[in-house]
Amino acid sequence: MATRNTTTSDFEVDVIQSKTPVLVDFWAPWCPPCRAIAPSLEEISDELAGKLQVVKVDIDEHPELARRYGVRSIPSLKVFVDGNVAKELLGAMPKQALRAELAAFV
Repeated sequence: MATRNTTTSDFEVDVIQSKTPVLVDFWAPWCPPCRAIAPSLEEISDELAGKLQVVKVDIDEHPELARRYGVRSIPSLKVFVDGNVAKELLGAMPKQALRAELAAFV
């Protein structure tokens, strides 16, 4: 299952109401570290399909979501469980480090 984009109007259903944990990647197309981490997020999304969803929010297109969740730098990754932020990660990191951070949620 590949990562997918969400919007302000779909965030409630895609993330808050999700029955599985959701890793939300707050990013922007002009951000080099965001582009660098994207392939790892795609792989993690495929590897953890059914256990964890990976959803992307373009902060330029949906600044209200970035404000609501206190995003001050990108990439900003937030794990949502039962509609609440359960973990926050900042900056690009290697895939193995990401997997280790997500282990508690899958």
